[in-house]
Amino acid sequence: MQTGVLGLKATEDYAIADIGLAKEGRERIDWAWQYMPVVRLIGEKEGAGGKRPLAGRTMACCLHLEAKTACLLKVFKNLGAVVAAAGSNPLSTQDPICAALAEDGVHVFSWHGMSAAEYEENLHRMIAWAPDIIIDDGCDTVALIHERYPELAPGILGGCEETTSGIKRLRAMDSEGMLKFPMLAVNDALSKYLFDNRYGTGQSVWDGIVRTTNCVVAGKNVVVAGYGWCGKGVASRAAGLGAHVIVVEINPHRALEAHMDGFQVMDMLQAAEVGEIFVTVTGNTKVIRKEHFERMRDGVLLSNAGHFDVEVYVPDLVELAAKAYDARNNVRTYELQSGRRLHLLAEGRLVNLASGDGHPIEIMDTSFATQLLSALYIAGGASLKRGLQKVPEFIDDMVAKYKVEALGIKLERLTPEQEKYLKVWRE
Repeated sequence: MQTGVLGLKATEDYAIADIGLAKEGRERIDWAWQYMPVVRLIGEKEGAGGKRPLAGRTMACCLHLEAKTACLLKVFKNLGAVVAAAGSNPLSTQDPICAALAEDGVHVFSWHGMSAAEYEENLHRMIAWAPDIIIDDGCDTVALIHERYPELAPGILGGCEETTSGIKRLRAMDSEGMLKFPMLAVNDALSKYLFDNRYGTGQSVWDGIVRTTNCVVAGKNVVVAGYGWCGKGVASRAAGLGAHVIVVEINPHRALEAHMDGFQVMDMLQAAEVGEIFVTVTGNTKVIRKEHFERMRDGVLLSNAGHFDVEVYVPDLVELAAKAYDARNNVRTYELQSGRRLHLLAEGRLVNLASGDGHPIEIMDTSFATQLLSALYIAGGASLKRGLQKVPEFIDDMVAKYKVEALGIKLERLTPEQEKYLKVWRE
């Protein structure tokens, strides 16, 4: 054993809470594995006959360390990669999963409830393995390599980013000419955002909120900030639970779409006066802030599903509060001078992961299949330019094809006459 720079006792290979939790972690992973047919199929196909297409590759994976992610990391390892992993959110890390991964030879550096300093130190520990492929969630790994370890950049073949927030950061880096290696925008693949962002976020957000608060959704005014694919999913599922949905948007097209989908559309100042449950899904900062908190009614629930804990601006809550206390597990109550109580879920971090188990398994099967095929594409010697780029269309189509087959869905086929008709312009 050795002592890390933060005083954490860690082995050279991993830094986790308790290796003794591995059995529980394996049971959770086994449960997820049975519902991930596409990732299983790709792993079996690519590893058939003892093939190890990722042999000689080292992968740094900064992801939410829970059971579904573990299935992806184990496939990477089974296909020959050296895998180093760090949790992308202190509250989404599941200690039994980390223990099971560490016992199976993944170099994992994370534990539930890490401080900000510990979170960053674990990123350093992961990067110390000198990866040549990056799997990122929020762009923290890529940003840290560029800021602190630029000497590693020439050896990195490329990477994948799976979140809207991460793509936003990568696009900014790319526009400034700073991105030193290729990054595939997995988040923008059809197989990702059409299903993961809409159906995954839509279901898991409400799972997290209801599980944490034990409150009813039906009949309440639910305010959804942002009407992108995630916001559409959250709003749709809220309506399905019987809520009155209010959408806050800055984009006129999306505002009109929300209006024509049957939802009220307001600005946040208006919504703050009537909302009872708030969910931010914008990827921006200070979406709900002081002037909004001051207008809110007693007992509102505040939550975020937009990746970083900056959308519900906690420093303003702290400033306004006469006192703050933990009302329930994962619920921090801020009592204002007026006596009104505003309840913040999961510290303003991702409510679906910090207060739940994240996206449903079958949804992440599709998203992780896109990550897996993209990583294999990068490792296979694809000629990629530095900068942010799309996932190749053939990968996107392959994932959808595998998923359809796994579900037992039979697709219609064009007849030769129909194929010919689509290729001519004369009637």
